[in-house]
Amino acid sequence: MSALTTASMARQLVLAAAVAVLVSSSQLLLLVSAAVDQIGLPGCPTICGNVSVPYPFGIAPECSLPGFNLTCDDTSRGVPPRLSFGGDGTLRVTNISLDDATVRVYGPAIEIKLSSDIDAGGGSWGGQAWGLGDGSSAACVLSPAHNELVVTGCGIFTELGTTDYNSVVIGSCGSVCSPGQQYLLQTGSRGCKKCSGIGCCQTAITNAATFYHVRLTAIIGATTPVRPTGTLFVAEEGWFDSRSNHTGTAINLTAAKFDEDMMTNVPAVLAWMIPPSMLQDPAASEPRDGNATTCTRDTGATVCHSRYSSCTNTTIQTSSSSSEPTYVDKIGYICKCWDGYKGNPYLIDGCQGLIIALGIGIGTGLLILVLGSAFLVHKVKAVKKKRQRQRFFKQNRGQLLQQLLCQKTDIAERMIITLEELEKATNNFDKARELGGGGHGTVYKGILSSLHVVAIKRSNIVIQREIDEFINEVAILSQVNHRNIVKLHGCCLETQVPLLVYEFISSGTLYNHLHVEAPISLSWRDRLRIAVEIARALTYLHSFVSMPIIHRDIKSPNILLDDNFIVKLADFGASRYIPVDQSGVDTVVQGTLGYLDPMYHSTGYLTEKSDVYSFGVLLIELLTRKKPVSYRSAHGYSLTKHFVTLISEGKLFDILDPQVSKEGDGEVIDIALLAAICVKLNGEDRPTMRKVEMALESIHASKEYASMSATDDESENWFQVNDATVGETRIEDACWDE
Repeated sequence: MSALTTASMARQLVLAAAVAVLVSSSQLLLLVSAAVDQIGLPGCPTICGNVSVPYPFGIAPECSLPGFNLTCDDTSRGVPPRLSFGGDGTLRVTNISLDDATVRVYGPAIEIKLSSDIDAGGGSWGGQAWGLGDGSSAACVLSPAHNELVVTGCGIFTELGTTDYNSVVIGSCGSVCSPGQQYLLQTGSRGCKKCSGIGCCQTAITNAATFYHVRLTAIIGATTPVRPTGTLFVAEEGWFDSRSNHTGTAINLTAAKFDEDMMTNVPAVLAWMIPPSMLQDPAASEPRDGNATTCTRDTGATVCHSRYSSCTNTTIQTSSSSSEPTYVDKIGYICKCWDGYKGNPYLIDGCQGLIIALGIGIGTGLLILVLGSAFLVHKVKAVKKKRQRQRFFKQNRGQLLQQLLCQKTDIAERMIITLEELEKATNNFDKARELGGGGHGTVYKGILSSLHVVAIKRSNIVIQREIDEFINEVAILSQVNHRNIVKLHGCCLETQVPLLVYEFISSGTLYNHLHVEAPISLSWRDRLRIAVEIARALTYLHSFVSMPIIHRDIKSPNILLDDNFIVKLADFGASRYIPVDQSGVDTVVQGTLGYLDPMYHSTGYLTEKSDVYSFGVLLIELLTRKKPVSYRSAHGYSLTKHFVTLISEGKLFDILDPQVSKEGDGEVIDIALLAAICVKLNGEDRPTMRKVEMALESIHASKEYASMSATDDESENWFQVNDATVGETRIEDACWDE
């Protein structure tokens, strides 16, 4: 019997039993519907014009959480009420979503005038004047996953940053034109930007904030601008493409101005979360029943008031505004009703399930109805789960294939692994199968049906940047094959963030083996060989693949070691392709402080020399057994600066690991000098990874030859004194040749 027939019979049984209790059921269902429709605190208005305002937002005093209060302006006669964040009312709110924690708003474009005697300009988006509050504590920030920066104009270079002119640059693009040339607006696939840099350009907004500063600079040597106005939009991704009416042919924007609606009604999407500062003290919270929560108990009790809801950690990357800008994660919490429940999880009894009321005394009908309902609920959940997996698969496969298409490659279908297979391999991701993890994800040990033992990387954070990094890692690792690079068995695309399946590497990371509490760590001989193998892997990525790959996050925690301490380079989430006809690419700075190339950090221009710098830091770590991320000398120097300073003063042995000083010979100085060259401040003064590898191979070969020669000499120096009368060797007469 087919599933469709079974479901049809069950529905008929349910309908037959429900006829007898229709009146009482209808009454209760009306009550349930009324409860679900309650979206705000009792006595609080929840409608402004045609926009619903659910709690934690509110438009009246004491009707919202702190920072979530909105303004409903209904004072203009003949004009619909306007919902905004307050301030000067610049941002008009049109939708608030509890499901994905977003707010859709409309605001103005950023218009900047340029003239022949002005070669720079500036503008801004957001801020306290718009009612968005301070970025460090604001509940709502611009969502990097939904928005982009669009620039129109000629001969201009645009930099997007946070806070002010001195803030970290998080995006940039340039636009040029020829005299009289029509602006070319290109069509493209979903993953590629539509503006080519001729007449307009587009760039992603990678960091969340409440305020952005835009700086425009005239491109020196560029053709005189055709249009004297540069227009900038911070807008929802895809909006400009749909409004610009492009058809894939040249469009003349020199004689046209954007209409008033386009200049004043630019859509954007804000992300919101409950800041940790709003949580009550744990001792004051009440215990609550229900599903397990990924938040602390006090969070679940004081934020998610409905007993049928769960609290989830959420993280958005932001930029600090210190003198040395860094990237920090803004952490908060959101609540969701359980599966099968609908409503507002931030309200007491806000999440309501589907109630089918039955009249008293209908025994048989009650039994059939309950059984039928349970069957249908199970079927609905199964279908919903299957459709969700199909949606994620289609979404992630499309993004993956788009990236592979740009590299003119493909991924074998054999590398696609189902979620069901991985659930079986890990016993439904049992905690006992965890190998480790950090803030971004957990690694599980599993055994596939093919009997391959694998490591499965599962993300803990559902943000677009995490999805992009996982997709990027699949795209890169599926194209490489090297003894010292971890092998990717496949990936699962049926979850919101793809799951990555690697070969299982049993002995952990170089970091764990090097930084032990005991005085003796890895032998110097092993450290030298490990350095050579890492250099081989990086040389392969830089020089022997069809399109060079920059790893961008070389550090000891990303170096795996197998049972024989053979290197397996891992974690390619931040890696980037470099076109063969280019020396580097402009990109958002990413990496680990302590290992990060300072030249790349200051310019955002990524080259293979950035990996060379990180590798030089790794050599210093192997020589000193000190941690680059946390090390500070007595004078406050970083590990790299202190190491180079001591070499210049002839005091290298003051910082060397005593074990290296004891086990090493003259090659230790050679390795130290090579490390110092790799970490030169100017990237052009650093050698290529190929030259570094050749130098290391030579040093390693000499060391191995010297070790073998010493062993042979010891064998020859050992001799025995024979008793001539019996012709036998006497052990007690054996000696060393002094």
